[in-house]
Amino acid sequence: MSEEPAALEAEIRRRIAAAGPMPVGQYMSLCLSHPKHGYYMTRDPLGATGDFVTAPEISQMFGELIGLWAATVWHQMGEPANVRLVELGPGRGSMMADALRAARSVPAFREAVVVHFVEISPVLEQRQRQSLGGIGVPVTWHQSLDQVPDGPAIIVANEFFDTLPIHQAVQCADGWHERVVKIVDEGHLRFSISRDPIPQFEQLLPPKARKATIGEIFEWRADPTMLELGRRVVRSEGAALVIDYGHTESATGDTLQAVGGHDYADPLSAPGLVDLTAHVDFQALAQMVESIGARAHGPIEQGEFLRRLGIESRAAALEAALPAHKALEIDAALARLIGDEGKGMGRLFKAIGFAHRKLGPLPGFEP
Repeated sequence: MSEEPAALEAEIRRRIAAAGPMPVGQYMSLCLSHPKHGYYMTRDPLGATGDFVTAPEISQMFGELIGLWAATVWHQMGEPANVRLVELGPGRGSMMADALRAARSVPAFREAVVVHFVEISPVLEQRQRQSLGGIGVPVTWHQSLDQVPDGPAIIVANEFFDTLPIHQAVQCADGWHERVVKIVDEGHLRFSISRDPIPQFEQLLPPKARKATIGEIFEWRADPTMLELGRRVVRSEGAALVIDYGHTESATGDTLQAVGGHDYADPLSAPGLVDLTAHVDFQALAQMVESIGARAHGPIEQGEFLRRLGIESRAAALEAALPAHKALEIDAALARLIGDEGKGMGRLFKAIGFAHRKLGPLPGFEP
């Protein structure tokens, strides 16, 4: 894989030489999704031998609860036939496989489901085909959400929005300048700022960011998937569930980070070889989806959301059928998913639901 990042860095350098310093959003997009050398296009990054582990890989309980969540939402929707169960960025397909297995307890829902995966990685698509082979439910793949056929839809996304490219701006004495990547004298890639400030940028900022001091960074996403998510929820009279890590209120802060081999790395050190992510701004996401007419539910912490869905009872049921050493593994997985100490995901990760306004409170988000 050493040739791939070298080739991508050469491409990035060529573009900077031709067009000048590259905005952070363009850099992040190339690193993750360049057709030949992008991080997600060339590898399976999940698991112990990869760069990171997601909740569905930690325990089957996560996907099972999402499956039952979707079945309950389907009932709230009036139990439509041929409901599209859409997953954005499905990884290895583990969450969907666990969700569909749990959905066997609601046979009518499982019979109504048609799975649609939104996936750009050919490597991960192959893993998904293996995971869902023989699952007994139709599965179709798409490059983007707008390619999914219209109709009743329930959309789920776990650790998807954090991988969408961010733009960054830096507060300077004369206004906000877009953060860019440039080549410095010694030939290295370095962060810098554009020469001219962004016109009238302050008017677009949330209240907290307007009080920024010199050097502070503001991040935003402009990916069409967020608006398309709202459109789908409204037009299909359905719902969506987003689980990711991030902050509940829009504010300043540099959250761009790189991960490789389960450790942090320099985002500029190896383009295409390490994963790049940034925190999800749940307030901005909610405002964008609600601007289309959907209603937001939450966000709440992942730990609280999973408790409300019954993860502790599910863990106890699994442990009762296992030997003691296997029961300890369930305990460890539970602590990872709902705990807030060490590598616990319970507090950093948030869950937010979106639904058509005719639906009542979504499961897990009840007052």
